[in-house]
Amino acid sequence: MSGHLDYEINKELGECYLFMGELEKAEQYYNKAASSNGVHADPYLGLAAIAIHRGELDSALAMYRKAHKVDPTDKTHAGIALVLVEQGLKDEAFTHFVEALKVNPENMVALFSLVRLGHELSRLEEVVAALSHYLEIDPAKAEVRYSMAGCLVCLDRKEEARAELTRILESSPDFEPAKELLAQI
Repeated sequence: MSGHLDYEINKELGECYLFMGELEKAEQYYNKAASSNGVHADPYLGLAAIAIHRGELDSALAMYRKAHKVDPTDKTHAGIALVLVEQGLKDEAFTHFVEALKVNPENMVALFSLVRLGHELSRLEEVVAALSHYLEIDPAKAEVRYSMAGCLVCLDRKEEARAELTRILESSPDFEPAKELLAQI
């Protein structure tokens, strides 16, 4: 039991110091947490966040991969993907964002990152599939529906885009971006 308690205390202290921006102390406690009970992903996620603050992308990627090995979640997939984007490995990043959304379709970081990458990589069909899946869960989310409409316009599926925009404006008549895009179509 004391091993688990040590782990919890060290992890909490790591999170507190990270929140306060004291990276050295945060790193110390995350390392203690990782070594006291090495079956948790959280200390590695914390160490990845510290590495990102310092601009150490390779180290951040290594920590996200360690966390992913322990417990593959939407957060580990998204973390890996965000670093890969920074490193210019966009196709591999795209795959990780897709995987993150399979685990949790409501991971907004992964969803909007996928939209951005999908435009860059001309992989909008796959993005539309992810957005559709999200909208099955939360059909009222105007920003997601708007992203869907934007992708459909780019795919030259203007009637479908018009239908999405009309749906937004039925529930949110003041959603300006939807009005503007509808006017452009």
